[in-house]
Amino acid sequence: MAHARKTTHSRKSAARKKTDASRGGARKRIKRATPKRWSQRVTRESDALDLKRGVFKLTSAKKIAASLKRSAEHSARRKTGAYRSALSMLTFYVNRAGKTLPKTQRTRLERAKVELRRAFGRE
Repeated sequence: MAHARKTTHSRKSAARKKTDASRGGARKRIKRATPKRWSQRVTRESDALDLKRGVFKLTSAKKIAASLKRSAEHSARRKTGAYRSALSMLTFYVNRAGKTLPKTQRTRLERAKVELRRAFGRE
């Protein structure tokens, strides 16, 4: 003897569809106020380094590395070693610039990483 089983699943989903339709269709997303230029805020307010203005725009990789080293060694805000703080700030800048960073500047900053290793005796 076959036992007939009642299914309420289709009724529930149909009822759900009706209530969604009466509410105006899809749910509206609430936009949260996000701070603009969060990377700029991180650079300014983080406990990494007190950077000299325009350090990443310098023309020489050696000058960039020297400035980062000086900032890292004299910073009272850093939580890790000077080398690690300087290198992480340089990497952060390169990563945040992304595809908008000109190729010449990107290669200069990559050379600055090598110079930074050399300046800290990590080579």
